[in-house]
Amino acid sequence: MGVLSHLRIVEIGSSAATSFCARLFADFGADVQKVEPPAGDTLRRCAPLTPGGQSAWFAFLNFNKSSIIIDATDPVAITRLTALIEDCDILVDGRDVDFADCPSIDIAAIRQRKPGLIYLEASWFGREGPYAEFAATDSTVRALAGLIKLVGPVEGPPLHSPDFQTGILAGLWGFIAAASSAVARMQGGAGRSWSLCIFESSLALTEYLMFEAFARGDVMRRIGINRFWPTFPAGIYETRKGWLGVTTVTPAQWRAFCEMLGLSELRDDPALVLDIDRLRHMEQIERQFMPRLKTRTAQEWFAEGLKRKIPIVPVPEVSDLVNDAEKKARGAIVPVLLGEEEGLTAGSMQRLTLTPPRRGGKVPAPGEQQAFANTQKHLTGGASASSGCIKAGRLPLQGIRVIDFSMGWAGPLCTRTLADLGADIIKIEAIQYPDWWRGVDRRPAYVNGQMYEMRAGFCIMNRNKRGITLDLTRQQGLAHAKRLLAGADIVVDNYSVDVLPKLGLGYDVLRTLNPRLVMMSMSAFGAGSVNRDCRAYGSTLEQGSGLPGVIGNPDEPPVMSHLAFGDAVGGLNGCAAVLIALIHARNTGQGQFIDLAQIECMLPFAAPWITAHSIGGMPPRRYGNRHPQFVPHGCFRCAGEDNWIMVTATDEHMWQRLAILIGRPDWAMDAALKSAEGRRGIEDVIEVGIEAWTLTRDADQAMSELQAAKVAAGVARLPIDLLNDRHLRSRAFLQEVERALIGWHPQPSMPIREGAGPYAIRTAAPTLGQHNREVLSGLLGLSDAEMAQLASESIIGTAMLSEGELAELRKPSSD
Repeated sequence: MGVLSHLRIVEIGSSAATSFCARLFADFGADVQKVEPPAGDTLRRCAPLTPGGQSAWFAFLNFNKSSIIIDATDPVAITRLTALIEDCDILVDGRDVDFADCPSIDIAAIRQRKPGLIYLEASWFGREGPYAEFAATDSTVRALAGLIKLVGPVEGPPLHSPDFQTGILAGLWGFIAAASSAVARMQGGAGRSWSLCIFESSLALTEYLMFEAFARGDVMRRIGINRFWPTFPAGIYETRKGWLGVTTVTPAQWRAFCEMLGLSELRDDPALVLDIDRLRHMEQIERQFMPRLKTRTAQEWFAEGLKRKIPIVPVPEVSDLVNDAEKKARGAIVPVLLGEEEGLTAGSMQRLTLTPPRRGGKVPAPGEQQAFANTQKHLTGGASASSGCIKAGRLPLQGIRVIDFSMGWAGPLCTRTLADLGADIIKIEAIQYPDWWRGVDRRPAYVNGQMYEMRAGFCIMNRNKRGITLDLTRQQGLAHAKRLLAGADIVVDNYSVDVLPKLGLGYDVLRTLNPRLVMMSMSAFGAGSVNRDCRAYGSTLEQGSGLPGVIGNPDEPPVMSHLAFGDAVGGLNGCAAVLIALIHARNTGQGQFIDLAQIECMLPFAAPWITAHSIGGMPPRRYGNRHPQFVPHGCFRCAGEDNWIMVTATDEHMWQRLAILIGRPDWAMDAALKSAEGRRGIEDVIEVGIEAWTLTRDADQAMSELQAAKVAAGVARLPIDLLNDRHLRSRAFLQEVERALIGWHPQPSMPIREGAGPYAIRTAAPTLGQHNREVLSGLLGLSDAEMAQLASESIIGTAMLSEGELAELRKPSSD
């Protein structure tokens, strides 16, 4: 029986975001009832299709659910749907994206009768704001979110990945909202009502670059396929056989990469020590190392990289994923049944080891109920009875304590989200080894100037947390860490898999200290993987996911869509995983270990091609900026320098409105062009016609005119543009926070909210060791003398050590 088998979910409307949110519940045993119209969910017709005509995307989003057909014209439709909702724990509502002929229901009245009901509604842009009524698609939203303009050739057009991103990101955020509410309800609270903004959900990928732009100015431009500011090299390169993903960030990684290739001149050049310095010389550097990479295969370089601790990885094709024995053994790729067809798809990435997810399942036919063992009582009634216990303003995760050993982006985003939802996060660093997002520069000027306190990335990922320092390599530091862990609910780390176990903080030790502790390891490949020792960044995860192979034009290299895509995705999946384990721990008193492999978290973005290939055997078609279903669909140049707009027509009526707007009423009247396939025959001509129109207009003007005609369109924004985006400003998405050493600065809100405004940011990111006294004295009871002793021995501190100070500390004692 699944860990969530006590929950019943009802899913109404049609959107990828709400479908994926509900599927995450189904993965762990929840009874998910998907309400569809007689014609079925429109996503059932979404490309790519299997040889049997089934939607591979729908299959990924909906296996292990049941389907209920409700005809809105039926006189008892409202009564049936109301009764269904009143018998569930969580209502997931996608009607604002696609109403899907759902009968009208009075949600407010239902919630009044059933105050234990958890309600989540999704929309593209939220109920209010300048974009609220915009027609949208996955790609137009990503253009507005700053996820397209920096990708592709310098001259343009920007390249973008296929339409399977916003639904996954927003679905994860929706699950986090609903699951945290389930945790809160277990503590005597009522149900909660959430709104989920799909556009804002996508900013989880952009926010780092937004705030780097805030700190550094307008420095980002499109610099070529598989090139991204500020890290170089961080791309995909050809080898003798296969493609290789390369990322070098630290000076040590750069030196090792040069040594591996026999390029001592590059290795020893002082002008190339830091990645941002290398970016200024990228053409010259690539000319030297690219021919060297072609002398060996991707697999051979990967083996070399493992020895030298360089983040490099072979870039798989979809066929490689389908045949990957380890991913199948781990449940990252699972069997799925679509009618008479048997295929594979991406499984659950929340790798709970004690209460694992279902491994594959069946896609329901319209109206088909699937029988799962589900004998536990649903919680709605019980929660309703005690709903008066909820305190005004109480956050969902208030009272939960998390010990945070994570660094960089993925782990800190996981714990930041828990913190935003009310958990008490105690972040542990060391003055010897602070969070590397404070900077890897150990030169005296950087350290003495406290530049490590001024890094935008660190500040946005670590708000609402308490920060302490402890040297875990010393016995006293380790002992105090164990005391904190004994009283915690969750511990998160994203170090290499052996780091905490070697320090004496492996799960085998921690569960004896605290049997109810949930421990999550967020390594790149997973603790049980043959590649467990491979070093990786978010870029490495995308390179190794299979996604680059389906992006871009035929006969061109695989294309990365984002510099550190995998980090944000890993962080959100990690947050979802610990919430599931926390629900189990609260129900049973039993903690567990979560072996989250961040590279597996990227597989959902390639899931439709995995399914289609596993059944049909054909390699995925690469469409460039076109689309398997929508015609036209592309990124078109506007007036001015490097200005672009994403435009698409999703159906016959939108096509006709578009044709009339651009001055081609003859196209709108042409019966041969009513269907997408009919238009595909003259797609080149249509694209020329659209660009002739967009070239005479500023990008925002073009968007306004297109949206006035209800045509899906979105300006391709740069991350810096989002700092002044009128829609985000109207929704108070960016909150001003004051912090020592940098002063007032903007912070992004969560894309989930319980009222009209976002959750308030309570505290800025901690300075190094800021809460040492508050935690070590206040929580653990250390005396002033003990604190002073720890500081004198550099077990705790409030200043990062320079390279020289670190070397001095490492010298053996003369005693």
